[in-house]
Amino acid sequence: MLDDIALFVHVAQARSLTGAGAVLGLPAATVTRRLQRLEDKLGHQLVHRSARKFGLTSEGEAYFQAFAGIVEQAEVTARNLSAEMHELSGPLVVAAPTNISVGALQPMWTAFMRRHPGIRLDLRLSNFNIDLLEDRIDLALRIGPQQDQRLYQKKMGSISTAVMAAPSYLEGCNMPEGPNDLGRHSIIAVRTIPAWRLSHKLTGSTCVLHLKGDVIVDDIALVRQFAEDGFGVCLLSVTEAAEPLEQGRLKLLLPDWQGQQRDIYAVWPTGKLLSARAKCLREFMRIYLAERPVFQGQLPTESTLI
Repeated sequence: MLDDIALFVHVAQARSLTGAGAVLGLPAATVTRRLQRLEDKLGHQLVHRSARKFGLTSEGEAYFQAFAGIVEQAEVTARNLSAEMHELSGPLVVAAPTNISVGALQPMWTAFMRRHPGIRLDLRLSNFNIDLLEDRIDLALRIGPQQDQRLYQKKMGSISTAVMAAPSYLEGCNMPEGPNDLGRHSIIAVRTIPAWRLSHKLTGSTCVLHLKGDVIVDDIALVRQFAEDGFGVCLLSVTEAAEPLEQGRLKLLLPDWQGQQRDIYAVWPTGKLLSARAKCLREFMRIYLAERPVFQGQLPTESTLI
């Protein structure tokens, strides 16, 4: 019915059924049929039918005065939204984890801004999942699948974790030959990861280790730093440890074993259409991550990192 009211407003403005059809891209017969349907629903004739002269009935004049401004404002808003949805310039609000964004993914954000200088990136960094709807987030990068049914998600890649330690720590210790040897080492643990789940890259066999942490923290960056400082062995994502591994400050242990993979997702609210800017970033992230094996679950060596 709202579409028919809008059609009636165009008929009144054009002072012709044929003229309104030309504006709306509709055949005159369709305009006539829909106008008649609206009059039947309202129980009033809105337009005087005359071959010589166009005119509104008193009821038609009342409906036109009531709805003309509303229809015009709605159509202006719709046109602006349509332009906004297709525009590759303007604001883009993105949420992402702090550690990986200021670390391994910092070059990705830089590359995107250089590629699209017209997009004003508003990057909200947090190691906690903020509410995308409440904070009006256009697109988010999240680690791990999302359980919130209000969100769409698309997998972008995955990150492996590996056991590692600093050469300074290993100087006074026997190198572990298997997962069970880790119980004899000092462990830097993350409070949110109570167990280390390791799998053998060749055989697929798995083991779960409940190791007592000699140092327990709740920030991954601090785990890396304590490991570099020689306080013990840690299970760390290869992206978090990329630079210290490359520079020799950390060393991979148990090369045939790897820890849990952490999947990367692009996430956005279900009730929100993705703008061209958000789609552009989503595709940019997909390509960027796909081209780098370390973001596709590959466990690197010290010489083959990002």
